[in-house]
Amino acid sequence: MYQVIKNYRDNEALRHSFNELAGKTFGLDFEDWYQNGFWGDNYNPYSIVIDGKVVANVSVNKTDMLIDGEIKHLLQLGTVMTDEEYRNQGLSRMIMEQIDADYAGKVDGIYLFGNDSVVEFYPRFGFVKGEEYLYSKKVSLTGESQLEQIIMDKPVVWKQLTDAMQRSVFHGSMDMVHNNELIMFYVSKFMQENVYYHKTTDTYVIAEIEENSLLIHNVFSSTITALDEVIKLFGKDITEVTLGFAPMECESYDVVNYHEEDCTFFIKGKALEVVAEEKLRIPSLAHA
Repeated sequence: MYQVIKNYRDNEALRHSFNELAGKTFGLDFEDWYQNGFWGDNYNPYSIVIDGKVVANVSVNKTDMLIDGEIKHLLQLGTVMTDEEYRNQGLSRMIMEQIDADYAGKVDGIYLFGNDSVVEFYPRFGFVKGEEYLYSKKVSLTGESQLEQIIMDKPVVWKQLTDAMQRSVFHGSMDMVHNNELIMFYVSKFMQENVYYHKTTDTYVIAEIEENSLLIHNVFSSTITALDEVIKLFGKDITEVTLGFAPMECESYDVVNYHEEDCTFFIKGKALEVVAEEKLRIPSLAHA
């Protein structure tokens, strides 16, 4: 009988085996995230280990969200993978059953993003398809950019950003809290050149710029609460803005149903029904 192993983050042999499977499956490696001190208690792989080797996994991510002024305790399931040699043996089902046993009645909701090839699998565990929404608008700005690009490649700038997260007063309508390490997974690895800072207002913006289009993933500011004030900092070259989250003030935005290619949003728990009801979105940097 196979056994589900969890809480092994500091077990070097199992962690490396987990990374090996993640590399083969997704091209991901979590080792630098661990070594840089960002792999905390919020991320917990549930794995089946055979002869010291991780052969199947579903990771549990604690992603508490501030929704309508109230914190909801949510989980996201991710890094779902099975070694080719061990597929079609019910290993993912075994892990899902263990997660259910551990968290039933203890959280407000669970969500995940599954590729379209497994849409029949998750409903067996009480998940239903959810809906998300995308906010964008055209803008006409003046002046030059007032932002400094911060290259996120060393501990001193990582600490400056995480400190800014702690003092931020800016919030979206659905805002991840208590999980800075997931955001740092992005900015310390794939998005090292996507962080901008405005010293006068003590504002960090995680964003992508492509020609005249701006995609804002998140904002951390100790002084600014209005998103339009943040957008103005990018200057006249920006003519279109898309958000990776649902804004507090949404009247000026075009809103459309959002569905990533080959990706289905699944939810379980009444707390997550608000995403469709209020036209919200799981923040883009809260995907794991």
